[in-house]
Amino acid sequence: MRERINNQIRAKELRVLDNENKNLGILSIKDALELAGSKGLDLIEISPNGNPPIAKLMDFGKYQYEAAKKLKKAKAGANKTETKSIQIKIGTGDHDLELKAKTASKWIKEGHRIKVELFLTGRSKFMDDKFLRERLDRVLHLITEDYKVSDSYKKGPKGLTITIEKK
Repeated sequence: MRERINNQIRAKELRVLDNENKNLGILSIKDALELAGSKGLDLIEISPNGNPPIAKLMDFGKYQYEAAKKLKKAKAGANKTETKSIQIKIGTGDHDLELKAKTASKWIKEGHRIKVELFLTGRSKFMDDKFLRERLDRVLHLITEDYKVSDSYKKGPKGLTITIEKK
């Protein structure tokens, strides 16, 4: 195991840290390997791009454990955004629009994208685009959170859609 790790180090000299992160200075690879062997630890290259590269004396199993722990913590902290959908029709009443806008505001506050769909049936698919946009804008004016339009008005087979997200 030690040999595999040590073979990856290409520089002639390294800045060496011990397992408590104390700087041991700049040592040759040979000296660093001897020091690691005498302490029963592995020599692990931490920062290969440094000048000189930085290596640390520590147990490789502990290094792997800490790296996995950092990765798990980073994944847990990442927010996953969903695209939520709200569907309205031309004749949707004002109270229903207010409820849907309230839900949309809550989702925007949580950081989700929202696809607002104006569902069209029958002859309403052939109505004037300006009128249909006004109907869709009725909901957008009721949303209380700040948002930006991420995907402008698009006409699809089922109607008119617009996608919004947090500003």
